Amino acid sequence: MINRLVTGQPPPRNLAVMEGSSEQILAAASPFEVLSPIDQTIPLVFSSPHSGADYSAEFIASSRLDPLALRRSEDSFVDEIFAAVTDLGAPLLRAHFPRAFLDPNREPYELDPQMFEDELPRFVNSRSPRVQVGLGTIARIVASGEDIYSRKLRFEEATARIDGLYRPYHDALEGLIEATRRRFGCYLLIDCHSMPSIQGQRERGRKMRTDIVLGDCHGTACDPVVTETAQKILSDKGYVVARNAPYAGGFTTAHYGKPYRGGHGLQIEINRSLYMDERTMGRKPYLRQLAADMADLTKALAGIDLAQLSP
Repeated sequence: MINRLVTGQPPPRNLAVMEGSSEQILAAASPFEVLSPIDQTIPLVFSSPHSGADYSAEFIASSRLDPLALRRSEDSFVDEIFAAVTDLGAPLLRAHFPRAFLDPNREPYELDPQMFEDELPRFVNSRSPRVQVGLGTIARIVASGEDIYSRKLRFEEATARIDGLYRPYHDALEGLIEATRRRFGCYLLIDCHSMPSIQGQRERGRKMRTDIVLGDCHGTACDPVVTETAQKILSDKGYVVARNAPYAGGFTTAHYGKPYRGGHGLQIEINRSLYMDERTMGRKPYLRQLAADMADLTKALAGIDLAQLSP
């Protein structure tokens, strides 16, 4: 059984255009939803920061892209793929807001000065590698490389999104992590993502198929046992699994993954072509099998005695 800790209505399964201004949406809509088991029985926490599909009409109007193009940045249906973890005793946090509007898998203020009409404060990180490629806390481009906005933004718009969406999301995630740490003395955070099928297809000039990428920030975000267990389970199921290339783990994995303190973080990237049509954004039948395999992976990770891992 599942407890829904909802701060608004459950997120739609497809694109939802929300009437009103972005400011009104921030004030009225829930930034996230926590799917929580009646009793948490395993020291795992799952987050899906990029599966949100609540788009304000004002945001769509401010973009030079159509709604379908904006959705290219979503990790569509990833929250569905991992939804069974609540039946296994772990909570799942999923965002409602879209990644194209705000990305919680970044520092709070990774912003591109070229996107703004006013000067940014000195505390803003405008030189991170993610900002340089247009994918900061407020992205300049969608995953296909097209510019999102038809105008310059104001810094106060960024502040409203960060205060209204980013901070509540991370407050909720920190709350789940701390509750898990208090109960079990340790935790394993699984940050759930998807990747375009074009990623990881070429290596040394040869075509390669990569189904899943495990990111542990090159061994710094979790004990090697965690990554090795995940790789073995998935490989045994026939998936082609890579580690840390091309995705080593984003802000969330690096920030919350502290194995020296009993806190482990692992990012999972799933090739979208496995379970969805990347052109139409429709589900494929294999999504159900993928969800079952992620449930098996959860069981295997829950079998690791995290408390016994050496700091």
